[in-house]
Amino acid sequence: MTDLTTMVGSVPLRAPVCTASGTAGHGAELARYIRPNELGAVVVKSLRADPWPGNPPPRVHPTPAGMINSVGLQGPGIERWLNDDLPALIATGATVVASIWGSSVADFEAAALALADAPSEVVAVEVNVSCPNLEDRRRMFAHSASATADAVAATAACRRPRWAKLSPNVSDLPAIAAAAVEGGAEAVVLVNTLLGMVIDVDARRPVLGGGGGGVSGAAIHPVAVRAVFDVHEALPQVPIVGVGGTARGVDVVEFLLAGASAVEVGTATFADPRAPGRILDELREWCQDHDIERVTDLIGEAHG
Repeated sequence: MTDLTTMVGSVPLRAPVCTASGTAGHGAELARYIRPNELGAVVVKSLRADPWPGNPPPRVHPTPAGMINSVGLQGPGIERWLNDDLPALIATGATVVASIWGSSVADFEAAALALADAPSEVVAVEVNVSCPNLEDRRRMFAHSASATADAVAATAACRRPRWAKLSPNVSDLPAIAAAAVEGGAEAVVLVNTLLGMVIDVDARRPVLGGGGGGVSGAAIHPVAVRAVFDVHEALPQVPIVGVGGTARGVDVVEFLLAGASAVEVGTATFADPRAPGRILDELREWCQDHDIERVTDLIGEAHG
């Protein structure tokens, strides 16, 4: 049997397949379809310290090879999540990664403080800096190296390893990744959605209530693999979590070869809530068919 355990920085995971934030609710919902305790981690929906209503509907629309969404990071706030949602997820035996976001550096700091006393089952915090920055409405935090470093640095109070989730919509992703690490991130998550828009040609208006949105799914998989490859090439010591268009076990293998230590499954879960478990099974079978003793032996092998 292949050893599927892996490490993302200092965080041990039982397998390299995780859920992606925003695609599986707050995690316990998946227990009807898969065993969350068999995954590397369940990454929950991004949270602010306080409740947030999200964007007006419609929020989700299919695209030819995936979907576009403008949910707007709706959430109950961290206190309600800790009290109402996290206990059920912990009861499944899952390893939990919280995800936080903010409209300002102060928001990130408040979210981190709210997680400081979270249960030990919350092993890391994904800092979603690829969200709108109200301090500079022209760009996301993750579109600026300095803004990324500032936002990540503000989250130190969470008292857990931090993974910075970055945007592919930049010209120099390795520089942004380096800034995230400089700000205190132990790992980077590559990548969030691509900016996009769908227009209703009859109504002559954008389909989504928020106007534009984020494109995800199979169409962005090559973009995400390139992002992982480029960052690993430039910063081989920085742990990477790959995300984007993962629908099969071989997609995980591709991310690992590019330099990722773990992979998150997102959009595929909308079509099939069993997808993360199926993809993990397919990865296990691929490794056995190719006589892979340890899945970590694959990490970065595409770099020669």
